[in-house]
Amino acid sequence: MSSLIASTAEQPRVNLLGMTRAQLEAYFETLGEKKFRAQQLMKWIHHQGVTDFDAMTNLGKALREKLKAVAEVRPPEIVSQHDSNDGTRKWAIRVEGGGLVETVLIPDGNRATLCVSSQVGCSLDCSFCSTGKQGFQRDLTSAEIIGQVWQAINSYDAFQSGKGRVVTNVVMMGMGEPLMNFDPVVSAMDLMMEDLAYGISKRRVTLSTSGVVPALDKLAELSEASLAVSLHAPNDALRNELVPINRKYPIATLLESCRNYIDAQSDKKRVVTVEYTLIAGVNDQREHAVELAELLRDFPCKINLIPFNPFPQSDYQRPSGNAVSRFWQVLVDAGYIVTVRTTRGDDIDAACGQLVGQVVDRTRRSERYRNAGQTTESA
Repeated sequence: MSSLIASTAEQPRVNLLGMTRAQLEAYFETLGEKKFRAQQLMKWIHHQGVTDFDAMTNLGKALREKLKAVAEVRPPEIVSQHDSNDGTRKWAIRVEGGGLVETVLIPDGNRATLCVSSQVGCSLDCSFCSTGKQGFQRDLTSAEIIGQVWQAINSYDAFQSGKGRVVTNVVMMGMGEPLMNFDPVVSAMDLMMEDLAYGISKRRVTLSTSGVVPALDKLAELSEASLAVSLHAPNDALRNELVPINRKYPIATLLESCRNYIDAQSDKKRVVTVEYTLIAGVNDQREHAVELAELLRDFPCKINLIPFNPFPQSDYQRPSGNAVSRFWQVLVDAGYIVTVRTTRGDDIDAACGQLVGQVVDRTRRSERYRNAGQTTESA
């Protein structure tokens, strides 16, 4: 054992928090241990919230000492917590390199949805999103992604008081574009759905994408998570302005990829959630609703309308309640299942589109945006 410790003393410890079952089994085999140890370790980490190897009492002392020499279980650090008047909770979480990401828990009766970040900042620069105006620093590791789930569960009052796990749904809709950080996101979602970890139904783990088509095509081969697509416009001309990646992967290409993803699932009743942020005077008119209804005809979807949430760097405005109702009615009359997302946590800037962490901007977009006098920049 002393030679093992000496040989690894200068090597960084491996963080086991973000490893899937298969990855942990392979790791234990490299240590000369049986694969079933991975199952024991996962239950300690994800079921019990334990990070100290010495507390994992069904692991032998020799194995615990070996793990302490070469590995660790290290979640990202919670820097601050803010509680909204409506019960929404937002955490600022520090990751390697000093960047901050934000994670939001939205309770709703017996359910609670956790909005998880996948990147520090975002490179896509959607014009209505505050995260995109910060620029981009780096991708998160799988440990930093699943660590947001771990921290939310282990820091929440209901869990500590023995009332059970509070996270029933997870949405990859926080900071960043999940499909631009493919492997860590897939590993983290696997852990969310893994019975030895969080055991959340595949219907309740949702990846939201702005439309990175090649990665979405690849995801269809690897995951059964639910899919949401950030559409926000009924035609390419308008979507090019709102979601610049549309210039590379236009709407028809994106919808075909989404359809292929649904077709690849074992559950043939699955549908895509189409997210549509309503911005006053931009994409919220009746003609936009009519065009959207025609665009999505025969596409397996439900539609989630999201009234725009203002933030300081944007000149966009929230639509009136009447405008939202008119848009909704056109789609309902066309036969769609349509929900209007209730704004939650806007008093702590935790509402959709408002997440702002701390980003060392590699794109210098935030500086260019300020210098442009708060005008919307097209990427």
